[in-house]
Amino acid sequence: MAKTFKRSYKFAFKSSLLITTFLTLLMSVFLYIFYAINIWHILLFAIACFVFSFFVIQYRVERFIYKRVKKIYDDLTLLESSSFSKTQITTDMATLTQDIDRYAKDKKLEIETLKIREQYRKEFIGNVSHELKTPLFTVQGYISTLIDGAAENKTLREKYLKRADKGVERLIYIIKDLDMITKFEAGNLQLDIESFDIVELIQNVFELLEMKANKKKITLTFDMEYKNPIMVNGDKERLQQVVTNLVVNSIKYGETNGTTEVSIENLIKNKVIVRVTDNGEGIEKEHIPRLFERFYRVDKSGSRKEGGSGLGLAIVKHIIEAHHEKLYIESDYGVGSEFSFTLEKTK
Repeated sequence: MAKTFKRSYKFAFKSSLLITTFLTLLMSVFLYIFYAINIWHILLFAIACFVFSFFVIQYRVERFIYKRVKKIYDDLTLLESSSFSKTQITTDMATLTQDIDRYAKDKKLEIETLKIREQYRKEFIGNVSHELKTPLFTVQGYISTLIDGAAENKTLREKYLKRADKGVERLIYIIKDLDMITKFEAGNLQLDIESFDIVELIQNVFELLEMKANKKKITLTFDMEYKNPIMVNGDKERLQQVVTNLVVNSIKYGETNGTTEVSIENLIKNKVIVRVTDNGEGIEKEHIPRLFERFYRVDKSGSRKEGGSGLGLAIVKHIIEAHHEKLYIESDYGVGSEFSFTLEKTK
């Protein structure tokens, strides 16, 4: 109200001016007829009449609008009624309209967010049940067959027990990954930060996954020969899991006779970026925003045949974020993908 009156004040001012003008003229005529006119008496009466009328009209207008606007807010549940007592009441309808629009937009956004979360929750529950029921039914099937008499056949007994054991291992694998993600999200999983050679860690991952890569004739390689160690800070065990998951992912979706290449580059003075690049099938743009969700799979059928818990990239995301580092992805469908993450160099 620094430059102009609020609309309710304008209304009160104009109304008071009209009332004052009318009563002053009436008083002037009355004095002219019955008494002598005293200009100072008329002026004092006009001022008193204006001030009294202004405050009475302003107060009544504020109360009138306040009660109705408050009822609207209460009915629409856009605002808590307690919020009215915390701030000065305004009867400026433009301000009130802006407030209602703002809170309506906020509520609409909140409702849309809840809908998205509800959809995600449904998908998540569906994915969890699907991932768990497959090994559960497998184990149940083999055990039921053994109970029904197959246990008497030594060859079948050993065969079915081994398959049931693999099903149990898969269940344990999924549950462990879920437990790890839950702990990361709750902030209960502590990192054991130390200084280590990232080149050596990646080489160890290559050796562990060599047989898996050979089955698809995929070559695991560095982009160049790293003669000197590159020391970084982080939880060595967790970061090995990150590199393992990314390399396994590149093998799973890589083309036969393809290549998975890892490079380590200086990003800024105290940072390096580790890139895992493949020349596989690539990822369509529509899938990239959801790629790090739990159990989200680009290929709903083919990727399940390759195994895994469906939580690998979600775990990668949580581990990198727990280190307060950045995770990036670039992919061209039909060409290949590159996953990269930053790490802090040892001073």
